[in-house]
Amino acid sequence: MTTPTFTIPQSDPPLSPRQSLPTMYDLPSDNPLEPGLPDEFHLLQPQLLLLTFQPPNWEPELVFSAADLNLYYDVRHPQWYKRPDWFGVVGVPRLYDGHDLRLSYVIWQEGVSPAIVVELLSPGTENQDLGEELRQPERKNWD
Repeated sequence: MTTPTFTIPQSDPPLSPRQSLPTMYDLPSDNPLEPGLPDEFHLLQPQLLLLTFQPPNWEPELVFSAADLNLYYDVRHPQWYKRPDWFGVVGVPRLYDGHDLRLSYVIWQEGVSPAIVVELLSPGTENQDLGEELRQPERKNWD
């Protein structure tokens, strides 16, 4: 049995991967409305913020931070939310009811707004990231 050989055209010298391979912004996402997958920095930066957000006058149990968690902010419009890349709140327990992880953060229930909110800019979604363009809410038809 012989092994097939494949010839892949190369330049001489070969181009660097930066020049020859697509980036995450060039590839389609599973979601047709999304331009691509998060890059490595969008994974590392929230982790760095989580590890370094330690306000000195607060007990660690009363400091909550999250990445890509729904943040509900307007009691008059309870379905409106933002999903910032990262945010930090002081004065609320890290765990919900002392033992459960938070699945969202509702400002009017907690009574405390985030002390800091971080939105990382992404190529292709800068207008949304800067708040210049509203994201259209996803409509679901349950009929």
